[in-house]
Amino acid sequence: MPDQEKEWEKWKGSLSMVVNLGEKLGFEEKTMNNIAFRLGNWLAEHVDPMNREQRVIKELWDVASEDERRVLAALITRMVSDGRRQEDMVH
Repeated sequence: MPDQEKEWEKWKGSLSMVVNLGEKLGFEEKTMNNIAFRLGNWLAEHVDPMNREQRVIKELWDVASEDERRVLAALITRMVSDGRRQEDMVH
């Protein structure tokens, strides 16, 4: 696996641990999405993307309205969750 792909998977794994911890602590989806939105704002202002996937997310974040950023944060939260939400949506 190329280094950039490893970094992307590592980044998703780190976010996944945080999201799953929040779920185990009983945080509601709305709360998790709000945290993700706030974290996204902080990351966009203070962290240079490490790979092309993160660069795409940052570019989307930069052109998005606040509502669109909230949607993007919710989608990323769902993407890295342990799969329970995706399974719920399929059934």
